[in-house]
Amino acid sequence: MDQACSAEEVSDGYARLLAGLTKSGALEEGWRGAFARAPRAEFVPEVVWAPDDGAPTGHRRVSRAVEPDTWWALVDADGVVVTQLDDGADDGPGIPTSSASKPSLVASMLRHLEVTDGARVLDVGTGTGWTSALLTARLGAEAVTTVEVDPRISAEAAHRLKSAALAPARLVVGDGLTGWPEGAPYDHIHSTAAVRRVPRTWIAQTRPGGTIVTPWGTPFANAGLLRLVTGEPGGPSCGRFVGNVSFMWMRAQRPHAVTLPPTDPDTHGPSAMDPELALANVDVAFTIGLRVPDARYAHTWDASNPSTTYRIVLSDGNGSCASARYESWDAPDAVRQWGPRRLWDEITAARTWWEDRARPPLTRFGLTVTARGRQKVWLDVPANLVG
Repeated sequence: MDQACSAEEVSDGYARLLAGLTKSGALEEGWRGAFARAPRAEFVPEVVWAPDDGAPTGHRRVSRAVEPDTWWALVDADGVVVTQLDDGADDGPGIPTSSASKPSLVASMLRHLEVTDGARVLDVGTGTGWTSALLTARLGAEAVTTVEVDPRISAEAAHRLKSAALAPARLVVGDGLTGWPEGAPYDHIHSTAAVRRVPRTWIAQTRPGGTIVTPWGTPFANAGLLRLVTGEPGGPSCGRFVGNVSFMWMRAQRPHAVTLPPTDPDTHGPSAMDPELALANVDVAFTIGLRVPDARYAHTWDASNPSTTYRIVLSDGNGSCASARYESWDAPDAVRQWGPRRLWDEITAARTWWEDRARPPLTRFGLTVTARGRQKVWLDVPANLVG
């Protein structure tokens, strides 16, 4: 369904971007018109944040008015544009908390929805409003409901959507994990925030046979794009991981911070593997996250001697922690572990499990959500549970 849209922000760079996405196959024909009618620039704030290793927060402020060339280069590239740090706080550590997603990933996620004319969609995580605009351009305003947890971000997106004449019928401020039952049932749910657990509310609000497309991950690897097909009432819903993506977490499902106890470790010893192997690629990291529930990692070092003190540190958020030194990882004091779980031993065993199964890519894994909301991850077929 065609919708009118201002074209004043269409740039040569965006036209080249769309041409490139079309040529690569990332942007399929059914969505090209929507992308053309909803230029990304119309939904990106005047001020964004560019990566900058020299800045205290790792990002620097880029104003469209002050640095127009830099702003346009960010917006017209096939990359993520960070639009908010630290949930909007002025004195935070510089953690990205809202963004305009990478266009090729947006196109991929919309393709995996498999929408048809007349379909009704719940868009979870309005953000800048760009995805909502694309859905509205394709399906019409009455077919789209969008939910955003941050009132300020929602208000700004509403203004942009109205200005572009692409506002969906319902813009809701609320927790996306609860969906929006007033508009149910939906044919599809599209989320632009990562979850660790698929909410039962999403499944309940989607018609049987509908699709839910969402980033999904574990504290160890926020890496999977899940395409879930909803089952009949009382039955399971099942789907596969169809790609490698990394989106910001739903605020209510953000993983715990990684800290080590100030006490001496319960055990110490050599590592059975080079710690670099735990993060050698996204497929092994994703597998380790499935096999070692709740484990999250970070890196730390002593600034006075970083090369010999560089470590991976781990915590499960429930009292178990570990650290493994990269240099001389097989030395008697390379690994330290605290708490009831031996997290580094579990990480090592998970890597071996992955090796023993011919190093499966993440796209060989799938997920079943039972009627009671229990998640079961499997390899290749639903009966082959990961554990």
